[in-house]
Amino acid sequence: MKFLSLIVTVITGAFLVYGTLDMPPWGEPDTPASLHVSPYYITNTEIDTATPNMVTSVLADYRGYDTLGETTVIFTAGMSCIMLLRKRRKR
Repeated sequence: MKFLSLIVTVITGAFLVYGTLDMPPWGEPDTPASLHVSPYYITNTEIDTATPNMVTSVLADYRGYDTLGETTVIFTAGMSCIMLLRKRRKR
């Protein structure tokens, strides 16, 4: 069972790494997020959300469902690690 779990984990990791190959370089100023999304957030955060803190408004208002999904993924990964690494009693 642990070998099957290891294979599933390695395949999932390979798909995740493959998915990052088309991503733009980190911090590149010519990416779509830097050209279109960030200026909109900087200009309209307080108007749209009435929140003075831009980080809070982006995480909780603009990307609330995304943040919820990320939290769910991290929780699921943590629970999966606990289940894979726990010790079982031998009878």
